[in-house]
Amino acid sequence: MKKVNYLLILLVTISMFSVAARKAIVANDLLGTWKYTVTNVPPEYETGVMTFEQKDDKTIGYLGSTEKMEMKELTIDQSKVTFKLDFQGGLLTFTLTQDGEKLSGTIVSQDGEFPISAVKEAKK
Repeated sequence: MKKVNYLLILLVTISMFSVAARKAIVANDLLGTWKYTVTNVPPEYETGVMTFEQKDDKTIGYLGSTEKMEMKELTIDQSKVTFKLDFQGGLLTFTLTQDGEKLSGTIVSQDGEFPISAVKEAKK
């Protein structure tokens, strides 16, 4: 019986480290600057950049290059990236899926839902 318990504990521990390692790999792939395009919005909001950084063992993000807006409630779960952004008195909710060097998804606001896509910039 003790062997079964030890084996079970070992398997649970290994699976927990495996999940944490996969999340770390995905988060590391996300780090960097991404150029995005949003469709069906006014021209001044169509393009921009989003940046993901590692700070104190946590992934953080910003939208914009000169006036950076911090991403709120940023979560990364395998290839799914979600966050919220306070914008002009409203709340924007981003839901993105990462596929290698590309992100795609939607932004939901009080004005509706808008498609967004992004491409990761090459490291300089």
